[in-house]
Amino acid sequence: SHWCNVAYWEHRTRVGRLYTVYEQSVSIFYDLPQGNGFCLGQLNLDNRSETVRRTRSKIGYGILLSKEPDGVWAYNRSEHPIFVNSPTLDIPNCRTLIVRKVMPGYSIKVFDYEKSCLLQHTAELDYADGPYDPNSVRISFAKGWGPCYSRQFITSCPCWLEILLSN
Repeated sequence: SHWCNVAYWEHRTRVGRLYTVYEQSVSIFYDLPQGNGFCLGQLNLDNRSETVRRTRSKIGYGILLSKEPDGVWAYNRSEHPIFVNSPTLDIPNCRTLIVRKVMPGYSIKVFDYEKSCLLQHTAELDYADGPYDPNSVRISFAKGWGPCYSRQFITSCPCWLEILLSN
């Protein structure tokens, strides 16, 4: 069975269908000859903004997403930073969103299974602002968001992924 679905977004618009991942790892990239994985360059959308076009051109080799025994890891294969947020990267019960910048050639554990189990048992529903999925990861290409950036929400980022992990 699959361990996650990947949705690709441009600002507030989901582009293409959910990509279901069955293998232990998946490459998510813009365009590679004979590439194997989720090729974002193949996804069409009418009337793309210039900002989205420029950002898409920076995705390049993109990321390698890998399911490991201790959690899910993202390796940045792009020549530009990626920005990551997930419930297991946030500080529990903290009102400030934590977005991690991952430079090219580096990796980060984007989701920790053990920590996720602990968080679900201690989660305070009062802290959730709007829809909240404790099993999802958000990754933006080249553009950050959150308290330290002009973009406050990921939906303001030109190109981003939503990783929906299976329970």
